[in-house]
Amino acid sequence: MAYPNITSQPATQTTVVMAPGGQFQGKRNWSSGMCDCFNDMTSCLCVTFLGPYYAMSLASRMGESACVPCCVPGSLIVMRTKLRTEQGIEGSICDDCLMSHFCGHCVLCQLARELNYTEQTRGAMSPSPY
Repeated sequence: MAYPNITSQPATQTTVVMAPGGQFQGKRNWSSGMCDCFNDMTSCLCVTFLGPYYAMSLASRMGESACVPCCVPGSLIVMRTKLRTEQGIEGSICDDCLMSHFCGHCVLCQLARELNYTEQTRGAMSPSPY
């Protein structure tokens, strides 16, 4: 008597993240490139001349303590990773580390532009109170 050949296949699992309202929410790119600093001269000038204070302001806007840039080692990496993760932006911790180490000023400008972008899109998507 012949027995059927039964093989075990690994189970695959797919995770789908749904936004409120049932829309698919996947990974996206940054709203601006790393070297788009001159598209927002305000943040570019603030980072250049008031870097530590501007970083403290960005930390507060991200819902963190303003002391993070001064007291947390590698704070720029942490801030970039946090924003990227919360906003579903493509990337890796290694990328965050390299960008923060070699282009710290550009990272601060990119964080500011991304926060502005998310605040604008959130404001555009929320219903009007009138």
